[in-house]
Amino acid sequence: MPVTVSSQYLRVNNIDIYYEEYASANSKETIVLLHGFLSSSFSFRKLGQLLSNHFHVISVDLPPFGKSGKSTKFHYSYKNIATTVLQLLQQLKIYEYYLVGHSMGGQIVLNMILQRPNQIKKAVLLSSSGYMKRLKTSYILLSYIPLFDKYIKHHLNKTGVLGNLHQVVYDKKMIDDVMINGYAEPFLDNRIFKSLCKMIRNREGDLSSEQLQTISTPCLLIWGEFDKIVPIKVGKRLVNDLQNAQLVIFKNIGHLVPEETPMRTYDEIKKFILPI
Repeated sequence: MPVTVSSQYLRVNNIDIYYEEYASANSKETIVLLHGFLSSSFSFRKLGQLLSNHFHVISVDLPPFGKSGKSTKFHYSYKNIATTVLQLLQQLKIYEYYLVGHSMGGQIVLNMILQRPNQIKKAVLLSSSGYMKRLKTSYILLSYIPLFDKYIKHHLNKTGVLGNLHQVVYDKKMIDDVMINGYAEPFLDNRIFKSLCKMIRNREGDLSSEQLQTISTPCLLIWGEFDKIVPIKVGKRLVNDLQNAQLVIFKNIGHLVPEETPMRTYDEIKKFILPI
């Protein structure tokens, strides 16, 4: 039976944050879901339902994505986005929790651990971004050109949502109208393209090996065998840099792990967080 999902907004760190809360009478433990680049909480709609069997689930739209704010006054660094999620949870009076981050969301998870290690019990990284450097100065300078946001929109429209989905899933037959419309919806708001210009300037790059090696929080890494966006070699490097990590590889799965195989992902998370 589907669980009731409520849509919420909260003003945090001078920006509006949209999040979804899955009703659960079974647990006081909270698990927080953070999506990837160019995505939203929509990508967790299946996994969130499953996790709500055991957890109080909160799925956050990271600014400027999804239904969260797209202010060009916000600083879109990973560090500041992580701070914003931490402040959101503090305002919700949630002080201890588990984290799940997909792709870019994995980097936000790792940044949150660096800032508040004592609040995060365990973390799950799904095809997490890793070791990406800050963009070259030439690209950052281009983002200041007037109407550069129009170029970003044009560039993303060249492949379109369907083209992007073909890159991130292994089994193309699973792509349907629900997926296409769900991943397209956030980009109907043209403000996101100006915010992406700002993100080009603000994004500081992924955490270094030295920073990762200071993290002792237990981490489960889940990867798709055929991930074209963040290849398995990144997961293997991460599992070596993190002090307390394990890696699980799913066969015949691409980058969009929570969408492609929610049940297997749920089973691994449950086994990791709630061992028998």
